[in-house]
Amino acid sequence: MTYCLGIKVKSGLVAIADTRLTSGTEVSTNRKITVHEVKNHSLFIMTSGLRSVRDKAITYFREVLAEQDQTFNKLYKAVNAFGEQVKRVAAEDKESIQAAGMNFNLNAIVGGQLQDDEEHKLFLLYPEGNWVEVDSGSLFKIIGNSGYGKPLLFRNLNYEATLQEALKIGFLAFDATRVSANDVDYPLDVVVYTKDSFHMTEHRLEKDDMDEISHQWSALLNNSVRRLPTYWMDPIFEKVAVSSGDGQ
Repeated sequence: MTYCLGIKVKSGLVAIADTRLTSGTEVSTNRKITVHEVKNHSLFIMTSGLRSVRDKAITYFREVLAEQDQTFNKLYKAVNAFGEQVKRVAAEDKESIQAAGMNFNLNAIVGGQLQDDEEHKLFLLYPEGNWVEVDSGSLFKIIGNSGYGKPLLFRNLNYEATLQEALKIGFLAFDATRVSANDVDYPLDVVVYTKDSFHMTEHRLEKDDMDEISHQWSALLNNSVRRLPTYWMDPIFEKVAVSSGDGQ
């Protein structure tokens, strides 16, 4: 499985991608995020799904960028071009993949800013090649193992959050997924994009880098649970006490 998270806030973008690959009983590590920068063209792509499909689609897209990069003045046009390469791979390989009992399931998150974009953009691309854009009403998209981190993101993330806050919340969402699913793990690749900068900052976090933060978060959660008021439970346990008394 995969965990890739893209966040859009007012000041920029944060992308987080785990690196664990699972194939049957084999486990390995590989990047799931690709960065492309040329002058005022800056974008990243994160993917989940079959590795062979991902690698082929990314290879095709790199060729398109090498030949046509300057014709993409807005990010949605580059997303359309990547979608065409996904459909190209589907036309070539989908039938044989399905015949082998697997699904053609490449999903992608594409973020960045091109020269004529008024602001940074974030898109979710489906295996069919169509997409939706993330805006201020929906600040993030997750592909892969998406369920465990969503509550934290919904409760804590807002459009005015700083990039530092967005990364912190994004990491905690990843950490919730990591401790709940054995197919998501370190190393963790992070990309941060500041609005209008046309530069992606990349960094890799290892487990040893984040162990202390993860343990601090667990301790804070445990303390918060203990400090929550219990008055709302009183009617329930009054009934329990009565029921226990009747049974004696």
